[in-house]
Amino acid sequence: MNNLMKNTGIVDATENIYFAPLLPWQEALWSQLTTRVQSQQPLPHALLAAGMQGMGKRAFVWRLIAWLLCRERATHPAGACAKCESCQWLRSGTHPSLQVLPIVRMPSSTESTDNTEKSNSKTKDKKASQSNSALKIKIDDIRALQPFIYQGGQGIRICVLDQAEQMTIAAANALLKTLEEPQSQVHLFLISDTPAQLLPTIKSRVQQLPLQTIDTTVAVDYVTHALGHTINREAVSTAAIEQLIQLANGAPLAAIAMAQAPWYSKRSLWLTTWQALRSGKRSSVAASDYWQNQLSIVEFMQLSEMMLLDIRRVRLGLQELQKDVNLSNVLESYQPTDSGLEAFASSLQQTKIALQQNVQEKFAYDKLMQELAYL
Repeated sequence: MNNLMKNTGIVDATENIYFAPLLPWQEALWSQLTTRVQSQQPLPHALLAAGMQGMGKRAFVWRLIAWLLCRERATHPAGACAKCESCQWLRSGTHPSLQVLPIVRMPSSTESTDNTEKSNSKTKDKKASQSNSALKIKIDDIRALQPFIYQGGQGIRICVLDQAEQMTIAAANALLKTLEEPQSQVHLFLISDTPAQLLPTIKSRVQQLPLQTIDTTVAVDYVTHALGHTINREAVSTAAIEQLIQLANGAPLAAIAMAQAPWYSKRSLWLTTWQALRSGKRSSVAASDYWQNQLSIVEFMQLSEMMLLDIRRVRLGLQELQKDVNLSNVLESYQPTDSGLEAFASSLQQTKIALQQNVQEKFAYDKLMQELAYL
């Protein structure tokens, strides 16, 4: 890893997530938790890492787990040693003191960037292709954890429930017993991108890690260094970086992924296509054929959702977030109706469902372009 990565905490794709550098905005919380453990004050029985994707919450959780399990943690306060037997078990995915639900969320060295939420579009497509059933946490999964949790006398034991909002109601109710009857040296980590979907009874029995507050200056510096001061090989200003972070709701890793996404550089082109379709200067078939050579249908939908978000902002009298594509100028001459915006948003959702049912991408593209012409 080069010095830039060491200094900024940028995660190298080849670095195992358990031993990756600490993200800069997480340093204070790391110090607080590790100091607490080293002074013989136990951590809360159950911790929740929640918030939008792109904050690095999974990176923090897996790094903390590695440190808690590390046999040399007393002499390695900055992170797991990566050499002891425990750390080697983590590398191989066979640690006897770690249980993960669902099993497909178990990290490995080849998935380190996935778990720091700094994933590219191919990774997102891979995640999207995972069946919902594989990500669901069912009551039988929770019951299967009980022997591990209640075995006693086995030292520290850690359970991780990733995408905890995917628990069925029956599974959540089964988990409540474990939360209400904490066992010595057993730690539960819940991770959720949408904590609002968690049952209130679950949230009331866990302590949330304060991972969501990220100083803007720190975020700008991190994203700037990660991108190498360029987006698509073009130099970018601080204003452009700040716009990225704002579009990503303040999540630095999401901002980086957005900048590197193929669709981000085609936002002005989307506006041009929309104007041409609406005015009849271009047919929906011709537009579909053109865009199929530019972006995958999934990428085009991500682009469209971003553009819809800003169009709605302007319609509400708010300033657009994308100040580099002249959206306000376009909307001065024509503004879509609320019903038109809802219809196109609905088409995007219907297309996502259709793609899961193996509808051909060309047909999906043709349909979306027809809908965009009426926006």
